[in-house]
Amino acid sequence: MVRRLANLTLDTLSDLPGTCRGCVFWELSPVAAGQVALAGDPALEKEAWVSQTLLEWGCCGKVGYVDETPAGYVLYAPPNYLPGGHQFPTGPPSADAIVIAAVQVSPAYGGVGLGRALVQAAVRDLGDRGFRAVEAFGDRSPGEAGPALVSGCVAPADFYVSVGFKTIHPHPRYPRLRLDLHRGPSWWVVAGASELERAGEPVAGTVQDELSVAAAGVPLAVPAASSWRSCRTSMVPVATSDSEG
Repeated sequence: MVRRLANLTLDTLSDLPGTCRGCVFWELSPVAAGQVALAGDPALEKEAWVSQTLLEWGCCGKVGYVDETPAGYVLYAPPNYLPGGHQFPTGPPSADAIVIAAVQVSPAYGGVGLGRALVQAAVRDLGDRGFRAVEAFGDRSPGEAGPALVSGCVAPADFYVSVGFKTIHPHPRYPRLRLDLHRGPSWWVVAGASELERAGEPVAGTVQDELSVAAAGVPLAVPAASSWRSCRTSMVPVATSDSEG
């Protein structure tokens, strides 16, 4: 079993799960999302959001594959690109933080560390681009009844804690958590991996630099993009298990 992570682009957007491909909970305000659900095309709005974010800000997500089958993804962006997040009772996010909006892993590939690897890749990218912190809204009662729009769109709070986030704004259901990015590279070193390796620059103009990891978690060297807009990534060893998948 071989796992691979690729940048979220217009080409890989179609590999998101069907419900996520047409979900604009994060990308639009609650009012706008409701209007699109009634009389618009959510999938088209999602595509437009990805296109605009890539052009204006840069890389905004990773897609995970297992044996070339789409298995999960992570989405992230500055708070002003994620108006749906403004409705959380523990918002708004800090001014210096990028928000991880969604982390989803297919149930068929849960428990093998893919969720952890996706977050690690996102954090590595953001750290390489000079951002100071990452924040996320977590769900303390995943699977239980909750606000209709939020249910299923928020990763478990315990998952974020398991990958190093700390709660900065407690809440009985939707706490806000934070990971500061000034601690150096040690956070990305998963147990059993001794070092992070970089390869040379990719071919000029390549936007989708891909990250591959062996099923056993053996470190592999991968390209690092020359432009921050093309999602600089390094090898991220995959853990054997994690709470989110």
